[in-house]
Amino acid sequence: MPAPACKALVFDVFGTVVDWRTCVINEAKDAAGVRGEGVDWGRFADEWRREGYLVPITEIVMGRRPYEEVERLLEATLGALLDRLGVTLATEEARRLASVWRRLDPWPDARRGLERLRADFVLAPLSNGSFALLTEMAKRAGLPWDCVISTELFGAYKPDPRTYLGAARLLGLEPEELMLVAAHPADLRAAAASGLRTAYVPRPNEWGPGAPAPADPDPDFDVVATDFEALADRLGPSGHSAT
Repeated sequence: MPAPACKALVFDVFGTVVDWRTCVINEAKDAAGVRGEGVDWGRFADEWRREGYLVPITEIVMGRRPYEEVERLLEATLGALLDRLGVTLATEEARRLASVWRRLDPWPDARRGLERLRADFVLAPLSNGSFALLTEMAKRAGLPWDCVISTELFGAYKPDPRTYLGAARLLGLEPEELMLVAAHPADLRAAAASGLRTAYVPRPNEWGPGAPAPADPDPDFDVVATDFEALADRLGPSGHSAT
């Protein structure tokens, strides 16, 4: 029996839709000014992403610490990272920098690709960003979501199955009618394990120049595309089944 048609696409956001690293680097440089001369701001951005986001979220998913909203996790590590660099910011400067995750710019292909995809599918983020963060980001960046789905709504973080199944439930769909689009194979594999379809869109520049090349696509991924424009080419009206 053929799989049912895909009716909606949900998107990982940090790294897949938006270029978090460049935006964090630029805002950190601006905040520090001359106080940040000689600082490796690329390393700062990478460490903030890992220590303030990836590590604590993994601990929460594994049950090692209680759920806490993502912006609190990021803010909790910022001061220590700045101290490590020997950079002191005024309270308002630090608060402004902590909120940079709400002001991330899309990859050049993202808006146009999303607009094309929206002609045929319901679109939403499925992100570990908070509901408020994703809403503000979308309004500022002009991201054409039909709705906003934050894992905050489920009191969990990806790759907890509750997030993928919860997104399908909120959209009134069976899991196999929903496709996750992401630049991160682990996210896609977890979504597939919950019954979702998968589209891999590698972002070679997510971690900046000199970073390891993106992982090869899993042969079980339904679609592989170089960017959102190519994804729209693949998933136009003739590609709704994503076969």
